[in-house]
Amino acid sequence: MLKGKRIAILVEEDFEDSELVEPLKAVKDAGAEVVFVGSGSQESYRGKRGTVTVKVDVTADKVSAEDLDAVIVPGGYAPDKMRLYQPMIDLVRKAYDSGKVIAAVCHGPQLLISADIVRGHRLTSWPSVAVDLRNAGANWVNKPLVQDGNLITSRKPADLPRFSKAIIDALGAQ
Repeated sequence: MLKGKRIAILVEEDFEDSELVEPLKAVKDAGAEVVFVGSGSQESYRGKRGTVTVKVDVTADKVSAEDLDAVIVPGGYAPDKMRLYQPMIDLVRKAYDSGKVIAAVCHGPQLLISADIVRGHRLTSWPSVAVDLRNAGANWVNKPLVQDGNLITSRKPADLPRFSKAIIDALGAQ
């Protein structure tokens, strides 16, 4: 279904393990190619639960949004760390501007705020991120899955089946 699609999963230290693993498995099972994109602070990153370690394929400053079909931002503590690296922010902004699918779960929308792409959009997130999204001009709603244009957001690990399906459906419709 997603053969020929190239998806970046952004990684930094302390990502939420399941929020990387479950979408990764879903998109790979659907035939997509996945590339792990890091900030450049390390060559590999460990999830906050300690069950997953990911080796980076490329750093954000070395990948072009034009070469991607989607960007996935797992939650955990990683998105707040990603915001410290301008190339991570720039990649998300350029992918969004190019109409690529941008999917963020839990704390992932923190990076979307830094990329200045949430204003006027309907989004969801982990509840503690709601005030940040509202302050950045987003319409935050407490739902398991929200799709608004090319933005796909979910709240927490329990929402991952819907989140992963939405990513696959959006890419399959392209």
